[in-house]
Amino acid sequence: MKKILLCCSAGMSTSLLVNKMKDAAKDKNIEAEIWAEPLDKAHDEVPKADVVLLGPQVKYALPELKKIADEHGKKIDTINMADYGMMNGVKVLESALKLLED
Repeated sequence: MKKILLCCSAGMSTSLLVNKMKDAAKDKNIEAEIWAEPLDKAHDEVPKADVVLLGPQVKYALPELKKIADEHGKKIDTINMADYGMMNGVKVLESALKLLED
């Protein structure tokens, strides 16, 4: 089971992307737990995830959250702005899975 956390400013728009990613995972027969949290909950949520993706609007928090992710052996990156804007769940899921392979 892959655990993928998306972080954004409030967790609203990202919840739509989460649903699209869940659909993509289901279509590819990938067992995944995917959820979104606002940035202010990230410190508590990062240790629960295998990979963390930040929404483009909070990419400024990457250096700080990378320290936490590194402490817990978690992968972290930002979501491609075009994929986020298009709510492309397939591409964002692929990005998360690629991070897990690296």
